[in-house]
Amino acid sequence: MNVINSTRVACIALVLGAGTALAQQRIVHTDGSSTVFPITEAMAEEFQKKDKATKVVVGMSGTGGGFKKFCRGETDISNASRPIRSVEAADCKKNGIQFIELPIAIDALAVMVNPKNTWAGELTVAELRKMWEPAAQGKVMNWNQIRAGFPNRPLRLYGAGVDSGTYDYFTLAINGKEHSSRGDFTASEDDNVLVQGIAGDINALGFFGLAYYHENRAKLKGVAIKLNDKAKGVLPSFDTAKDGSYQPLSRPIFLYVRLDAAQKKPEVARFVEFYLNKANAAKLIQEVGYVPLPPDAYDFVLQRFRERRTGTAFTGSKVGVSVDELLKLPLTN
Repeated sequence: MNVINSTRVACIALVLGAGTALAQQRIVHTDGSSTVFPITEAMAEEFQKKDKATKVVVGMSGTGGGFKKFCRGETDISNASRPIRSVEAADCKKNGIQFIELPIAIDALAVMVNPKNTWAGELTVAELRKMWEPAAQGKVMNWNQIRAGFPNRPLRLYGAGVDSGTYDYFTLAINGKEHSSRGDFTASEDDNVLVQGIAGDINALGFFGLAYYHENRAKLKGVAIKLNDKAKGVLPSFDTAKDGSYQPLSRPIFLYVRLDAAQKKPEVARFVEFYLNKANAAKLIQEVGYVPLPPDAYDFVLQRFRERRTGTAFTGSKVGVSVDELLKLPLTN
């Protein structure tokens, strides 16, 4: 064999070898919530160290955007910072997508102001509603409209993007209805944009997930939330989210797994089993700034996955649900 032919054979072998390696690499497709993204990303990194033949792709298109892809069968797993809505579940059913609903952690929505804000150390739910309700648009524009004694300063609001489950839960908890709020605020799916906005404006107030607040607490000031005028203000923290005292802005967050992906793609089942292992969950979820479920709750959720029990315990978010209550809710398809 001459040199040219030898080179050709070597190139062909290299291409075939690369093709075989790509064919052998198994891919798990996930997408959805920016809130759940850091958890799934951390889980994926650790899982891929043990399962080098599997690649976990983690997208971040928001809870609503993730469910659209999931219910079209484009992803194996959907990360969600709120439960699936009835209309989304109906879309999945129409497309023949059955799913397994898995609570994975507890999150809280932190309300924050600029560190130089000296007047709004605590706010009631009613005062937050006065800021955020649809009727406030174009009308409630100053801090002194929120409470007598607050300064005559412009009120500038920042919050999660309207496709976000974080936005849905906040509007439900504060305004009484998902997706119901004033529209004249700075909205972003990128929490870093919100951090920069609040950190750079003494007149700002905003909300997003506790983990991002915890990462940036040197730049931001948490606001204590009071259920009413007589209640004690409670600051957002891992402890107050875990013990349920930070209300009404504590919530469970979820994975949704396509049944056929769990049944037909062993790599999906292995990744979910790794994710729900209580030792992995306790370590990695806390490392990225969220509150793990109690150990026995992971046992319960893992058993639900192993039994491939499909359906949802919700038709939308529920405010103030505890972990014990969450796990007792019946599933419906």
